[in-house]
Amino acid sequence: MTVHFIGAGPGDPDLITIKGRRLIESCPVCLYAGSLVPEAVVAYTPEGARVLDTAPMTLDDTHAEIVAAHARGEDVARVHSGDPALYGAIAEQIRRLKAAGIPYDITPGVSAYSAAAAAMGQELTIPEVAQSIVLTRMSMKSTDMPSGETLENFGRTGATLVIHLAIRNLREIRRQLAPHYGDDCAVVVAYRVGWPDELIIHGTLEDIHAKVRAEKITRTALVFIGPALANQQDFKDSALYDPEIPHVLRPKVKK
Repeated sequence: MTVHFIGAGPGDPDLITIKGRRLIESCPVCLYAGSLVPEAVVAYTPEGARVLDTAPMTLDDTHAEIVAAHARGEDVARVHSGDPALYGAIAEQIRRLKAAGIPYDITPGVSAYSAAAAAMGQELTIPEVAQSIVLTRMSMKSTDMPSGETLENFGRTGATLVIHLAIRNLREIRRQLAPHYGDDCAVVVAYRVGWPDELIIHGTLEDIHAKVRAEKITRTALVFIGPALANQQDFKDSALYDPEIPHVLRPKVKK
């Protein structure tokens, strides 16, 4: 048997990969994060499958289910929201699988940040404005951040920041980042990306807290910060299609 870690995407059932859906359709056991994975995704499980919502379960509970499935020789679909490589909490699961000699593989999914960019209708890397994206989070009630990974340190780069688990900490975000980006820096809050109640809120470091509070949003949101998020029209074209910059697939045309 194999444990298949599967990224289900941010919420829209159509954003799961073909491979991910096929694995769910074939596994007699499915463990899914019900607080973030829509039931429509696990509806693909075969008839009679053991389907469990892991939201109320502990790591010991989920591992016990996998060990039992391993003893029965049954494949397990371990379905996570977004892409399991990013805040998927799969590292500790993999550690236990390796210790128990249980095989596994990983099928990537659409991350919430990329789905949010699509919902915004824009690219996150704008030529000569921002060419780097920092995916990070804030500690709050979660595990501590490494000492060097602070918003102030990331803010010094001027990169586009995508902050997870931070929607209740917008005042602190402004305090740490305004000295580097300015109070008028563009901010976008993406709530429940891919779900029917998805909401995209545009603002600045100065006013985003009030706008989010008015919508009564307290969880399940990403915070995007950086100049690339502004409605910019005055930027240089990418070199990708520049006729004066040839590459192996497009030699320079002789005049």
